Amino acid sequence: MTEQPARPCALSPYLTVKNAKAAIEFYRRAFAAVELFRLTGPDGRIGHAELSIEGATVMLSDEWPDFAALSPPTIGGTPVKLHVYVADCDAVVARAVAAGATLMRPVADQFYGDRSGMIADPFGHVWFVATLKEQVAPAEMQRRWEAALAGPA
Repeated sequence: MTEQPARPCALSPYLTVKNAKAAIEFYRRAFAAVELFRLTGPDGRIGHAELSIEGATVMLSDEWPDFAALSPPTIGGTPVKLHVYVADCDAVVARAVAAGATLMRPVADQFYGDRSGMIADPFGHVWFVATLKEQVAPAEMQRRWEAALAGPA
């Protein structure tokens, strides 16, 4: 039997951006992120930084092509979306847009029990920002999904 890690396992996004210093400042303003630490190279680029957003760890770095660390604009976008639960998604989305994000989907109540919206940050990453409003059982969620796909009655 293998020994358990000292801390619980978690999945954390690792974002590569152009201008990590500006990204950290944006995430601080938009999501009230708290910077835990950063490692800076001799040329001033951030090689690794960790932020906490509502208790979730987000890691990021500047581009480092030698390590295949390229940002979404450099590679033509990304299919990956980030999803974060916050206490008040309306306030967070408004704050993010005021800080420079692009509103992609306005905040609205969703069939699956969340209230959520979607933004694109200035660094090429897309975020679902959500607040849980209602616990929905999978069978009920399926029923609501089918009704949503069918359109208005």
